Amino acid sequence: MKIGLFLNTQSSGEYTLAQQIADSAEQTRAARDAGFDLIGCGEHFLSAPYQMAASLPFLARMAAEAGDMQVAASVLLLPLHNPVALAENLATMDAICNGRFVFGIGLGYRDEEYGSFGVAAKERVGRMREVLEATKLLLTEDEVEYNGKYYQVPKTKTSTRTVQEPHPPIWVAANADVAIRRAARWGYAWLINPHATMTTVSGQLAMYRDELAKAGQPHPADLPMIRELYVAVDRDAAYAESQPFLEGKYAAYASWGQDKALPGEESFSVPYEDLARDRFLLGSPDDVVSEIKRYDEELGINYLVFRMQWPGMPQAKALEQIEIMGRDVIPRVKG
Repeated sequence: MKIGLFLNTQSSGEYTLAQQIADSAEQTRAARDAGFDLIGCGEHFLSAPYQMAASLPFLARMAAEAGDMQVAASVLLLPLHNPVALAENLATMDAICNGRFVFGIGLGYRDEEYGSFGVAAKERVGRMREVLEATKLLLTEDEVEYNGKYYQVPKTKTSTRTVQEPHPPIWVAANADVAIRRAARWGYAWLINPHATMTTVSGQLAMYRDELAKAGQPHPADLPMIRELYVAVDRDAAYAESQPFLEGKYAAYASWGQDKALPGEESFSVPYEDLARDRFLLGSPDDVVSEIKRYDEELGINYLVFRMQWPGMPQAKALEQIEIMGRDVIPRVKG
């Protein structure tokens, strides 16, 4: 089992962006010293009511503090990127990380983001496919010419390469069944989102593995999952201390329509205890260890990336949890 830390890049304006980045660097150092295997962050644009750091320059800053940890873009909204710029950014990031960069990709789901980039939402799957195809060619071929529906690269020689060959590992974030099947057909690791209940995840994992087999794809080495986590002295304290921050975060998700991207009738507009049930890890170190082992034994998850801070939560609380994880949890699940 590997353990990662998903850094909070959003704030409600209580901190300047400079302070937020400095706090994240401090968390990265703490995670490195506590035995975490990875740090990562997501990507959004026009993120009101939050301010949000741009993911790649943010991760480049964190890489300076990461030591031997992997550094993950989890995820980049691929339909909003140009493949030429993306390929060179990926090669640069992998060089900065000395071959420890993880290339996480996703479609996104917010109309504001697509509209601001002049991209029609109905084009997003085709654009993602073309960006990925062209980017991989640019990173691996000596000469490239790409003529897609949305992107064109004139015949050109290429020489910028990633440290990892042929490219960094690709993790595909997906909520809907059709997107999970697509990730399996393409042969990539499915990055399991933090929003679905474990009941939903279990069913989707069976579907993902079945689709891998149908497509003749080997099972990727990594099966990563992001989860919301708050560790405290006991379960009651974890619920009480996390609620003011995590509840507000999911209210924002509901306003963005994130729950509509999930299968079934899952809704984020429910009381906090109902929202947390079967979805978040909230409890004592013993509770967290037990849940991590359950994810391993029942689902085969081998890479857990925990989000442990949300907008408004003080830095001291985030650092306290990282310390507890390093002392009381990580040695018991990685030993």
